Amino acid sequence: MSRPFPPRSSSSSASYVRVNGKIRARDVRVIAVDGKQLGVLSLGDALNLARAHAVDLVEIAANANPPVCRLVDFGKFRYEQSKKDKESRKHQHANKVKEVQLSPKIDPHDLGVKIQHAVDFLCEDMKVKVYLKFRGREMAHTEYGFQVVKTFLAEIAPYGHPDFEPKLIGRGINVMISPLPRNKRAKNPRGEEGGTTSPALISEPAEPAHQDNNNGAPIQIDRPTRSEPREKTGAFANNPFAGLEVNR
Repeated sequence: MSRPFPPRSSSSSASYVRVNGKIRARDVRVIAVDGKQLGVLSLGDALNLARAHAVDLVEIAANANPPVCRLVDFGKFRYEQSKKDKESRKHQHANKVKEVQLSPKIDPHDLGVKIQHAVDFLCEDMKVKVYLKFRGREMAHTEYGFQVVKTFLAEIAPYGHPDFEPKLIGRGINVMISPLPRNKRAKNPRGEEGGTTSPALISEPAEPAHQDNNNGAPIQIDRPTRSEPREKTGAFANNPFAGLEVNR
């Protein structure tokens, strides 16, 4: 008799559940629909009992001796399992770690950029590892490095907390930062800046008034509108050279 194998779509053999005729044990310990223990029954009797209640016989503990089976609707069983898996994943701790490197002589602007990167990581439920490395004679003044790390931790306090105090290990300072819970964590300021602002209303620029060169008084120029077409004349309208005399 060939042994059944889990379907290829399943991620692992642990997620494979035997149902009804796929169960290979001779005797099974049966749990009723209401949760009561029915004792050890033969596989045939357990299958007949499942058919009588119009449910499935699902193997829930294959490693037990004998295996434990439950009388339940298989669709309902899969829904309950997926719901439990989703709840367990929701309460998992952050498993991704991002590293941010600092230096004792870091520029204030560069420090602000590093802080913003750390805030982005913490708001995505990632851990942040801060590492400050000393070079050459900087080891003689480690207090400056600790001061930079303390400034860094103070800036990201609304988003995460250090798992331990900053430690000097070798030629660098290490500290691990974990994100705060969502209900206690501040919002990412970079996300709030993503909003679009409405464009300002632009008024039509006023036409500059022409001034007379003699007395400086503005000259009002009558411009024809579209409803009033220009009259077709032989000369140009508003010709500035109309009053000039040409000596021939």
